[in-house]
Amino acid sequence: MNYSNAIEILYNQAPMFQNIGKRAYKTGLETTYELDEIFQHPHHKFRTIHVAGTNGKGSCSHLTAAVLQSAGYKVGLYTSPHLKDFRERIRINGEMISEEAVCEFVELAQPIIAELQPSFFEITTAMAFRYFAMQNVDVAVIEVGLGGRLDCTNIITPEISIITNISIDHTDLLGATLPEIAREKAGIIKHSIPAIIGERQPEVAQVFIDKAAEVKTELYFASDEMADAELPKCEMKGYYQDRNRRTVLTAIRELRRQGHFIIPDQAIIDGFAQVCHLTGIMGRWQLISENPRIICDTGHNEAGIKFVAEQLLHEKYNNLRIIIGMVSDKKIDKVLALLPKNAIYYFTKAQIPRALNEIDLQNQAMEYGLQGNTYPTIKQALEQAKQDYSEGDLIFVGGSNFTVAEIL
Repeated sequence: MNYSNAIEILYNQAPMFQNIGKRAYKTGLETTYELDEIFQHPHHKFRTIHVAGTNGKGSCSHLTAAVLQSAGYKVGLYTSPHLKDFRERIRINGEMISEEAVCEFVELAQPIIAELQPSFFEITTAMAFRYFAMQNVDVAVIEVGLGGRLDCTNIITPEISIITNISIDHTDLLGATLPEIAREKAGIIKHSIPAIIGERQPEVAQVFIDKAAEVKTELYFASDEMADAELPKCEMKGYYQDRNRRTVLTAIRELRRQGHFIIPDQAIIDGFAQVCHLTGIMGRWQLISENPRIICDTGHNEAGIKFVAEQLLHEKYNNLRIIIGMVSDKKIDKVLALLPKNAIYYFTKAQIPRALNEIDLQNQAMEYGLQGNTYPTIKQALEQAKQDYSEGDLIFVGGSNFTVAEIL
């Protein structure tokens, strides 16, 4: 079996949320437990750190991994979605899982996939846990795929649980209100396992306080704990990363207190300063090109776009040109309302089934005073933006992970 065959099996035989959305989501952990049994509970063979939240969980996962890696540990990192290559999801010390390892697992798992019909994320999680165990990692940072309570990563018993923040997203699966969504994400908080909450949000703080009391564990709000802390410089740019840095600093402090990890101050400084280099993270206020000046960011829900809009206010430019593509299975009115009206828009779509048609996007955007033309592909939108570009302009690319992925 070659790598192309293996990926085709994963994408086609196991439904992939990244491509088809809600239809790929499976409620319940029954299949996950069956897979865990088949592969002999690989997650028992290494320590774990669990990271959930609406926004920032990817950044916090990579920052935490970078610090532990800088402290000398062999660190697994499981995140989603990928931007360019499936193998981005499963890394050890920044190195992606090999094509050979993916092929070996898929060949082994083919009859299991046929029998159990797991989702793409279920079988990928099993692959990650098995790979980390086989490679003898010291610790793995595990990012929740969706929600928390019923996410298939939630079979682990971590050293700490981290929940970055709560915002409206995936309402058809997680609930329509902030407290409902918070209760789903609070499902990763376990008995006697300390929990770090990135932001104390008045609407949901009590949900986490109640859950911590129920499972008899300590709870820390990073926005309180590190309110006045001096934050190390971070290779990931964007003012919104301050929240993630506070969250990770609080988590590192707790890991130190437990005594399982020796994490010198220099490891924190180095991990933050070299997080992109150490872990391979992409798409977080990433400068793609200086001339023309092109920046991308994967922020895509209401809170994520709010951070993007705030960041754009701090940028200097003559003309702001925004290449934007979104998905069709989410309400986007609140997102569109946050976007700057003084920009020139290039409405487009990614080459995935979930992509919102560029003309529909333009029509909805016009209701919020956003003006621009449509382009059937991201490549065409980028080419036109580059043609229109003049010195001093800024081209921003965003709206969804998939738009950023195609630019990268």
